[in-house]
Amino acid sequence: MKSISLLSPAKLNLFLKVVNKRPDGYHNLVTLFERINLCDKITLTLTRKPGIQVSCDQADVPVGPKNLGFKAARLLMEKFQVRNGVRIHIKKMIPVAAGLGGGSSNAATVLLGLNKLWSLSLSRQELVGLAREIGSDVPFFLYNYRWAIGTQRGDVIEKVTLRTILWHVLVVPRVKVYSREVFTRLRVAQKMQLTKKIADVNMLTRALRKSDLSYVSELLSNDLESTVTQLHPNILHLKDKIRSLSIFGACLSGSGPAIFGLTGSQRHAEDIKLYLAKIYKQVFVVRTL
Repeated sequence: MKSISLLSPAKLNLFLKVVNKRPDGYHNLVTLFERINLCDKITLTLTRKPGIQVSCDQADVPVGPKNLGFKAARLLMEKFQVRNGVRIHIKKMIPVAAGLGGGSSNAATVLLGLNKLWSLSLSRQELVGLAREIGSDVPFFLYNYRWAIGTQRGDVIEKVTLRTILWHVLVVPRVKVYSREVFTRLRVAQKMQLTKKIADVNMLTRALRKSDLSYVSELLSNDLESTVTQLHPNILHLKDKIRSLSIFGACLSGSGPAIFGLTGSQRHAEDIKLYLAKIYKQVFVVRTL
């Protein structure tokens, strides 16, 4: 019985600008992804019995068709007429629905793992095409990139070559934020050109390349933040609290509710975690992976 175990990493968005709404109902974005060392573990085991079985060590993770790993396996199974089944076990470390891309990462990891186990020999671009059918964040996780710029729906990925390793303190409050609701309520206030958005994100990548953390903190940006904090004002209070702890800057990741603070070192991040862990249950120290 063939089996494979793979790490499934989370991401942060250091920059997320909404350009406009697309005819298909989605939004065109410009975002800077950072892969971080907060990882789930995905174990894929082939079975002779047809079908997909998903299990997880956390009860709040769906294990049926709503699970993105399940969707990824089903997509491959249907498109390539795979007769054997698969068991997918998820050891969960990434908080669910937090703006950290856990479900999308799981889907990408399943695509990569089953491409090997089922000997499908699909190219990266073929896998990316399938990933786009599952979700906008899924393509990023198919690449072995620490840093990347995402455009269009966030699913067109361009590698950013940076040696910079950042340390963050990451807090996930016990608030449910639904991406669909956030984007439905979002109003694109300024009709700025895509080229201007690219220029802004390029300024951030240049600051990262120089390890100028003070300037990086000034450039951290997320257009979804105002909508999310209107829905959940306590998230804004959390951000202000993190910013008050002598860090370089703080920002919402994705559609939240996770807030990350940029610190100068692992030790500084650990010190801040000790304080915040007295108030919040889900506090992590993470770095660029």
